Amino acid sequence: MPSAENSPSTALSDTTSETQLARNWLHTARFLTTAAQLNQLPRLDVPEIAFVGRSNAGKSTCINTLTQQRQLAYASKTPGRTQHINLFALGKQGLMDAVLTDLPGYGYAAVPQEAKRRWQLVMANYLMKRENLRAVVLLCDARLGLTELDERLLEIIRPRVEAGLDFLVLLTKADKLNRSEAQKVLSIAKLQTGGGGVRLFSSLKKVGVAEVALQMRTWAPAIEPPANPSDIEPS
Repeated sequence: MPSAENSPSTALSDTTSETQLARNWLHTARFLTTAAQLNQLPRLDVPEIAFVGRSNAGKSTCINTLTQQRQLAYASKTPGRTQHINLFALGKQGLMDAVLTDLPGYGYAAVPQEAKRRWQLVMANYLMKRENLRAVVLLCDARLGLTELDERLLEIIRPRVEAGLDFLVLLTKADKLNRSEAQKVLSIAKLQTGGGGVRLFSSLKKVGVAEVALQMRTWAPAIEPPANPSDIEPS
């Protein structure tokens, strides 16, 4: 007979507890800074997790869902409007242990070519040169799958992935597909990423929310607050 501590119910309880801790951690997200260029960003020594994707892929909605905040990331009704790198601090107040980065959306046809080129360069520089970048979350509309632009972005980060950078592809708006369609697009995306991490996601139905929260927490282990001198016993 399995012991109580090794029983399935205990394992399930542990997973549920870890999920809640991860979601509570994401809920601590608060605005840190915004920048138009890479050199305007502050130098940080905590892990950075970047969210990137085509305009209208549901990036802002995804961030707001994961952090359980309605307006943390600005969800514009006009695709291509968000043109800044936005940083959000994660961790207890006064103790930042990670940063969530919201990169500008790409691929919107109505954006002037000059602006489009400028932001592609800013984004590429960030993804290639940001020293504390720990992971990249690429969001793609599940109905479209990975487009040519998405695959191009994966090529940009490939050298860093080979050097240890983590990445995860989220197929957003998965609730718009039936089960068969969802499994097909998931299989294709896994082939396109060479077996990399791919997950179905729906902000509306909360599909994938718990799993993504847990994954993000593994990328940024908790930092313990410094000990209070008064709590240290004399030797």
